Amino acid sequence: MMNTLWILESIDDIKFPYLLTIRQDGRTLLRLRVQERWPGQKGHVFCMREEDDGLRWIIEEIERVPVVSLRRYGKRLAVVLDRPKNKRCDFLFLTKKYKSREGEYEQIFWRTERGLKERKPRVKLSTYTKSELTIAIDSGERYPWRFPTSTVEREPLPVGDYALKEDNRIVALVERKTLDNLLAEFGRMSIFHQQLSELEAYRHTALVIEANYSDFLNPGKMKYYPPAFTSKAIAELHAFHPNLSIVFAGNRKLAREWTFQFFTSTTAHQEDIPHHKVSEVLTRYGKTPETSGGSYYDLRESIENEFPIEFTIAMIRETFPNVPESTFRRVLRDMKKEGIIQPHGRGKKSYWSKPR
Repeated sequence: MMNTLWILESIDDIKFPYLLTIRQDGRTLLRLRVQERWPGQKGHVFCMREEDDGLRWIIEEIERVPVVSLRRYGKRLAVVLDRPKNKRCDFLFLTKKYKSREGEYEQIFWRTERGLKERKPRVKLSTYTKSELTIAIDSGERYPWRFPTSTVEREPLPVGDYALKEDNRIVALVERKTLDNLLAEFGRMSIFHQQLSELEAYRHTALVIEANYSDFLNPGKMKYYPPAFTSKAIAELHAFHPNLSIVFAGNRKLAREWTFQFFTSTTAHQEDIPHHKVSEVLTRYGKTPETSGGSYYDLRESIENEFPIEFTIAMIRETFPNVPESTFRRVLRDMKKEGIIQPHGRGKKSYWSKPR
């Protein structure tokens, strides 16, 4: 497991008397000159990026604390430290244009939970977009939701019922269930878990239910199962699929509205290009700034653009060791139907090829 540390040191600098470094296994992820030990009553603390190692200015080390997580939210790099107090903060990276001359300059503000509460900034969400959404509806979906302000396509989806697409690539997925649909899935939970596992392989996914949680505890609405069973089954879905959002939307209209807003926010987040330094920090930290799509489309793209003209299933297993065999079998079958690849031979000598 990688060891990520938050290190604060005092330095010989009147304007910026402290050096803040986030380091992982000896590599520097971020180094800033800061004006305070921790943002307090003054609110936001102005920072300056330090590219030098700063060793010649260091007077003493003040603290060294493990980092729990680094995440990006919009233009903010959020940090959580492993200590009981003063543990949450973020760094806002902005790029401003000079007023009197050409060019841009950088502004970095260090902000804490307490400072944001005391200053009470104007409420503003991080996700806004004016782009028209492209939503794909699975061709097998009966009585689908309508999205009048979006471009809607009907096509077979690898998993799920509704997909947000960008450049012909799946960005987010939603599996829709009515109350009766979900009760039917409880009768084949092992298969349902497999389906949700494939859905969960995508970055932005949700299971949206056109009912309230209380409906599953109402004996009058349960035809086949007692409420004690249904509540346990729902809890199992949450426990087995922690990366999947499970939403009890209440009814069909609210489920459609939730899905539309989910896709809208996902699009806005995709369009919000982070400051290059935030991307650099997260890449070094081991978390890519953005990943989208899932193993199905990642595998298709690799076969088309990266694999040699002739390749074997063994090569796929080696390149994608965590992809279920059912997924790459489906990729091969679909690409064969589309005429992109063709099989040769049988058994151990079999292989696939792309048109030359």
